[in-house]
Amino acid sequence: MPVEARLHFQEQLRDLEEQALGGLDMVGEALERTLEAVLHQDVELASYVIADDDRIDGRYLEVRQGILSLMARQAPVASDLRLIAALLDLIRNFERMGDQCVNISKLVPLVGREPPVEEGILTRIERMARQAISQVAQCKQAFSRRDVQLAEDLVRQDDEIDRLNREIFSLALQSGDDHDAREWGATMMLVARSIERVGDNAVDIGEQTAFVVTGLFREFTDASHPEVESNVVR
Repeated sequence: MPVEARLHFQEQLRDLEEQALGGLDMVGEALERTLEAVLHQDVELASYVIADDDRIDGRYLEVRQGILSLMARQAPVASDLRLIAALLDLIRNFERMGDQCVNISKLVPLVGREPPVEEGILTRIERMARQAISQVAQCKQAFSRRDVQLAEDLVRQDDEIDRLNREIFSLALQSGDDHDAREWGATMMLVARSIERVGDNAVDIGEQTAFVVTGLFREFTDASHPEVESNVVR
């Protein structure tokens, strides 16, 4: 590839990366609104989150098409292919995160405006969501900086989300004999599960950060364990 064409290719790829990372900003905003909708039983805000997911889907399609068009015009080298593969994974993850916000928002009208709230559950839901919002911001920062250590730290945060998810499950099972309380508890279990999936997707993006930097794909099951090499692209 001629030098000028090569430079133009890299510039276009950088632009696509910025667009992809911008999708994570959209997800962070959607999570903030989703949390507010759950905490305040705000049906109108929940409806806005559902409708606004079209923007996240649009960004996914825009970046995906941009990557495919770029590859059709140019022949990327191995290091470019690593980044391209990681970006295709990243946009799929942020699109799924947006879907989880939609899933939660669709549950808001089901509990009504004055559900029999169990504060212990609601407090943990808020902590989970705040942790997930932090993870989304951190996975973006890690990818942008190519910071593997910061990416690996996402596992620690995800462990906290998993712990809170388990606690919510236990509390929901203790809802007693009241039908409305049990129904609300079951709905919050679904909310917690969706938040937990957002955290998992953030960790997936962290794994792609390590792949871009090292050329090795591995799962961050525990950052203190030895690396398990899967696919190598050099």
